[in-house]
Amino acid sequence: MSTFPPEIVAAVLHHMNDDHLDDNLLIARAFGESQATSSVMKSLDGSGGIWLYSGPAGERELTVPWSTAISERAEIRREIVVLYDAACARLGITPRPHD
Repeated sequence: MSTFPPEIVAAVLHHMNDDHLDDNLLIARAFGESQATSSVMKSLDGSGGIWLYSGPAGERELTVPWSTAISERAEIRREIVVLYDAACARLGITPRPHD
């Protein structure tokens, strides 16, 4: 069961999958399969995000927990940025500045 209303989840997924495909791929490579070739965010709730990625072993689902449980919409962006930064660190990539 999602912590967030369906319209919020849909808006976040739309944004992540339209504007941040490279970030989705970094997260999949860092926390799932280093050879992932594509990744989309599939869902999220108060405990983490779920991505669907493709790699050499086929399509896989990846659940990555947030750094802390969340319940407010504004916390979603914060936690995705935390995951992005952690993914960059794991992969040895310099993260871009955050607005």
